[in-house]
Amino acid sequence: MKKALSVFLCLLMISGVSSGAFAVDIDTVNNAVTDTAEYLYETLPNPQVGSIGGEWAVIGLARSGADIPEEYYENYYRTVEKYIKDCGGVLHEKKYTEYSRVILALTAVGKNPAEVAGYNLLMPLGDYEKTTYQGVNGSIWALIALDSGNYEIPQNTSAGIQSTREMYVKNILDNQNADGGWALSGDSSDPDVTAMALQALSKYRDYEGVKTATEKALALMSEGQNENGGFSSRNTENSESSAQMIAALCELGISLDDSRFIKNGNTILDNMMTYYENGKGFKHTKDGAANQMATEQCFYALVAVKRFYEGKNSLYSMNDAVSVGISQDVGLSGKNPDVRKMNVVSPGKTFADIQGDSNQSAIEELAERNIINGKSENSFEPKETMTRAEFATIIVKGLGLPATNNVVFSDVTSNDWFYSFAGTAYEYGIVSGVSDTEFNPNGTITREEAAAMVARAAKLCGMNTDIEAFAARDILAGFLDYVKASDWAVSALAFCYDNGILPNELMEINPKEAVTRAEIAQMLYNMLSLSKLI
Repeated sequence: MKKALSVFLCLLMISGVSSGAFAVDIDTVNNAVTDTAEYLYETLPNPQVGSIGGEWAVIGLARSGADIPEEYYENYYRTVEKYIKDCGGVLHEKKYTEYSRVILALTAVGKNPAEVAGYNLLMPLGDYEKTTYQGVNGSIWALIALDSGNYEIPQNTSAGIQSTREMYVKNILDNQNADGGWALSGDSSDPDVTAMALQALSKYRDYEGVKTATEKALALMSEGQNENGGFSSRNTENSESSAQMIAALCELGISLDDSRFIKNGNTILDNMMTYYENGKGFKHTKDGAANQMATEQCFYALVAVKRFYEGKNSLYSMNDAVSVGISQDVGLSGKNPDVRKMNVVSPGKTFADIQGDSNQSAIEELAERNIINGKSENSFEPKETMTRAEFATIIVKGLGLPATNNVVFSDVTSNDWFYSFAGTAYEYGIVSGVSDTEFNPNGTITREEAAAMVARAAKLCGMNTDIEAFAARDILAGFLDYVKASDWAVSALAFCYDNGILPNELMEINPKEAVTRAEIAQMLYNMLSLSKLI
């Protein structure tokens, strides 16, 4: 049956091309997607970090819905991790499209590009000058990558000019040629770059000037379309130019049978399919052989078509991406099974009043995971104190513990915003009351109280927190005021100082002093790091 279908499709294609009335239907698309997915999976068993044999194949396969084993994506992610570690997080000094491409692939397989082997791959796109160093291509793919997961642009403190989406849109518009198209350089527009610019601008048509620029580019592409439905780049008709324009129309929500893009009865898809070879992929030119670059680009264009006609998100709108269940070594072996690693949900989250603070990184890491919040959207108030209720909340969030409503304190009611957090922290033995019946939720938390709660949380995470009284006093003896610590807090304080959860460089503990929001964030971050949960 499969061979018969292949023969039928080939005959259909041949007859369609010769008659000038070839119209590819969704069944043909689906069969070509399945066949090409099988070909890519077989020929690329271990995709690498690269523009060919790497991310574009992964993106196409992940967005196609093809039956690909999860291990395939697991292995790719491991490869990315190793590559990033080996290059110290620097994918390229000048070509920032390298970051955009990897971001797209990771997003497609449900992974967070802001947290890969300890590096935030979104961060470089916060540097406007470096991202646009290679020209308009940098802005195009930065926007496509950022929009793929609706990512916020991180505040890049090392950037000469902090980028914004508006700046990237403006850069694309400013580089539009008089004829309505775009090129990597010069004023002779290229169909591939023009199509890519349209893909990037597709989500910004409500911005000033974008709708006009889009219509002008579409008019140029319609006029430049060949009589057989295809496009030529650098005087050579090729499959990739058709693939890019197909992706553009799908991102814009324009049907492939739009009258502007039908020539002699041929759509762009009709033309691209004439480069298809069953079981071999796609050719670059009609007189050539199938090759990897053409196959990967035409494949993800087919996937874009498939998704368009099935009413699904477009190729690059990936908030519907499903995690492929990539396994990771999370946490210590002895941790409570209810303790979970919290993933980044707000990449690049920061606050105006923590810039340059010694605890900035810790605060941002927790804020990105929604473990800790600011006092307002842009203000953290790092020097302010924290209440017992607030501390119980961030501890429970930091450990990802399931909520419980088992509250035994008379001063905590079901109407309180912290009700479930206080109950959960108590249930897991992280906090206790100031008495048998009172929690004192609005009381400020002291350094020794914070140490005790963090130590209890660390034990849940699998850390050994048991320190004998003599050893604990020995650890604390270097502090001038260690004798002021309450007996019940000595072991916890010793644990925190011995493991670097609290800083050792200070001369005093100040155990009864209220700790600041920034200090508590740093303590929790240090503990989660030691527990392999961040």
